[in-house]
Amino acid sequence: MLFHEPLFALVLFPAFYALYLAINHRQRAKKWALILASVAFYTWGEPLFVPVVFVSAAIDYAISLRLAAGGKLARRPLLTFGILVNLGILVFYKYADFLIGNFNVLTAPLGTALPLLHIALPIGVSFVVFEKITYLVDCYRGTTKPARTFSDYCLFVFLFPKLLAGPILKYHEMETQIADPAAVAWLDCKEGFLRFARGMAKKLLIADVVGNFANAAFGANATGLGAAQAWLGLVCFTLQIYFDFSAYSDMAIGLARMLGFRLKENFMMPYAARSLTEFWRRWHISLTSWIREYLYVPLGGNRYGEWRTYLNLWICFLASGVWHGASWNFVLWGAYNGLFLTLDRMFLVRLLDRAGSIVSVAATLLIVMIGWVIFRTNSIGELTAYLIALVPLGRPGAFLEMTPDVPLTVLIGSILSLLPATPLFPKLIGAYEKNIILRRLAEYGLVALFVIASARAIAVPFKPFIYFRF
Repeated sequence: MLFHEPLFALVLFPAFYALYLAINHRQRAKKWALILASVAFYTWGEPLFVPVVFVSAAIDYAISLRLAAGGKLARRPLLTFGILVNLGILVFYKYADFLIGNFNVLTAPLGTALPLLHIALPIGVSFVVFEKITYLVDCYRGTTKPARTFSDYCLFVFLFPKLLAGPILKYHEMETQIADPAAVAWLDCKEGFLRFARGMAKKLLIADVVGNFANAAFGANATGLGAAQAWLGLVCFTLQIYFDFSAYSDMAIGLARMLGFRLKENFMMPYAARSLTEFWRRWHISLTSWIREYLYVPLGGNRYGEWRTYLNLWICFLASGVWHGASWNFVLWGAYNGLFLTLDRMFLVRLLDRAGSIVSVAATLLIVMIGWVIFRTNSIGELTAYLIALVPLGRPGAFLEMTPDVPLTVLIGSILSLLPATPLFPKLIGAYEKNIILRRLAEYGLVALFVIASARAIAVPFKPFIYFRF
């Protein structure tokens, strides 16, 4: 079940929300209502994975209690065991066939081959596992105490707004909200709904529209693509992945706000970044902060000299690439980002600063877009062919059908993405904050967009969120 499905947005969630508001001041009842609703929400799409999450959550919780009580010698093996259990779940479901396939390639001269398992990837497994590891590490470090009850921990794991594609939460950041859920106020309802409406509009009116052409361009034989259509396909995917993924985060943050929870932001106008380092501070913030806190810092961060820092950056972004999927293209994408982050530290940030905002934003966006080619293609052969197609060599290229709404949507998406990089943006924000009429018009506009997006959700074929692959 997805947030933008009419059944959820127009029927099931309003029905649940009416019940939730009816028990608004009964904390225990609200927590159990959320747990049951969250489990039902996940069971709708992943019934076979729910028992796995429950069993592993029980193991986590038991380990966390021992981590809080045990001595130093006993705690480290317990933490290691807990992390390995969670990573084992991730490896089994996400990487088993990838590892078997590569093993078969290596052992092909010997005439041996292991059968592929063809395991279905549970939606959101990477997000669930990272949050569960976070909980164990924080209990080990003393950053947080174990959840007061197993039901509190289950609410943290299963909380349905963020369950399928984040933001990735840290238990210590949510501990008070989960243990003592605040009563929902009218402002929570209003602001949460408007944020949800924004996400609906971004997903259905921008991401899905440009995504149709992006899928056509990347699904075609790139050797027959002309440069213009290859670039348009790349621009469409660049807009699609941002508006699709940030739409999910908007919906998650909005739904959580309506329920009385405050989730941290996951995107902060990333295409306005003036370096790749800044881009990764603005893009999928919960993942990059997770990698920094739970991988980069334990590896030594920048405490042991420049070359060790470069190595740590590469390791972290190789891990980020592997986290995104079982494919060598994702590994290459991680290495690509690690390379430019290293170049940033060496000289590139200073060079871009001297070049001015227009050049630095354009150069950063070009680096990011080439990275998206690596990310979007499925093999090294496809990647090479698409990169060649981007070079204008005068070939006519095959004709790809394009609906009339694609050019307009590309224009709107580009303006929304790049406007924050212009001097006009702070002035617009200032005028919006000072003028109540503008704020009311924006609110009414979001309501209208929600109605239009809901109508489109009913009328057009279903398209899942991109990050459900991960």
